[in-house]
Amino acid sequence: MSKLHFTTKHANEATVQRNWHVVDGTNQTVGRMCARIAAILRGKNKAYYTPHVDTGDYVVVINAEKVVFTGNKLEEKIYDHFTGYPGGRKEETASNLQKRRPEVVIERAIKGMLPKNRLGRKMYKKLFVYVGANHPHGAQQPKELNLKAAKS
Repeated sequence: MSKLHFTTKHANEATVQRNWHVVDGTNQTVGRMCARIAAILRGKNKAYYTPHVDTGDYVVVINAEKVVFTGNKLEEKIYDHFTGYPGGRKEETASNLQKRRPEVVIERAIKGMLPKNRLGRKMYKKLFVYVGANHPHGAQQPKELNLKAAKS
């Protein structure tokens, strides 16, 4: 009796099919929405997900200014960055950052959920976040993605 040999098919750049999705950030919780978007950027929603290959889709987030934080995070969450100069640590609360640059709140949350290497930087380039309902990606015919219904 002969043994059957099955080989695993790994995805590669030639076999990956990328779709475009639009996510409306209106009344979405920041962390939960961003976790689902990060999984789509990585390609974890596909049957042929391969960890060492970028199999993810493109995601366009609109209405970034309408996302919500749970609890007291709006006043207590601190975003900080270092300018590179002595004493150059800058801190800003989530409410101030959301008023000033609401797209950065979503971008930073998603970037922190992606791998910290070349592959993660490549996945991050497929994310587009916009304030308001208009975006310039109409030619790609993105599909509406309802993350509230995607809960399990």
